Amino acid sequence: MLFDTLHAIGFATEKGAELLIHVGMDTVKLEGKFFTAHTETGAQVKKGDLLLEFDMEKIKDAGYDLTTPVIVTNGDELGEILPEGPGKVEPGSKILGIR
Repeated sequence: MLFDTLHAIGFATEKGAELLIHVGMDTVKLEGKFFTAHTETGAQVKKGDLLLEFDMEKIKDAGYDLTTPVIVTNGDELGEILPEGPGKVEPGSKILGIR
């Protein structure tokens, strides 16, 4: 699912984890400004696919924090969630595991 304001995207993995990636804090208020979608709601995606692009400098200059949480929305159904740690994420890198 791609939010109309392009600031967040939700998806389910083949193993049943439901994830929400929310770019920045309060960025919904930008109403899509500085964001470009490279997917759409209902699309099948795979590791390495480009989902969103955003202009970090323009978002920061507009006064928004770019902390980007990745939330497992159904974690209580899955077991232990093992984050890889905070910091910059490179394309294709692992960010969490589920045991």
